[in-house]
Amino acid sequence: MVTCYLRYIVDPLKLAEFENYARMWIPLVEKLGGKHHGYFMPSEGTSNVALALFSFPSLAEYEIYRQKAAVDADCQAAMRYYRETQCFLSYERSFFRPVFA
Repeated sequence: MVTCYLRYIVDPLKLAEFENYARMWIPLVEKLGGKHHGYFMPSEGTSNVALALFSFPSLAEYEIYRQKAAVDADCQAAMRYYRETQCFLSYERSFFRPVFA
């Protein structure tokens, strides 16, 4: 299993828009074969960092998800929403192998 960790630098004045963007992606990741663990919005402390975590059985399956997302109409709509709102300024992506009990 591989878990994708996304760290976003968000516009603090557009948190509602970013949260809407996040809610669009959760079911899309699930639809395309992943398990979404949620988005984590700023609360106390830093006001411009949000996180997302989702997993796939393997890095190869994550790459298949990326290929499918590139041509999926709903994913393209989510990306249009991002371009229209500019609700985040940048992001970084890392991959981790989870350890469970």
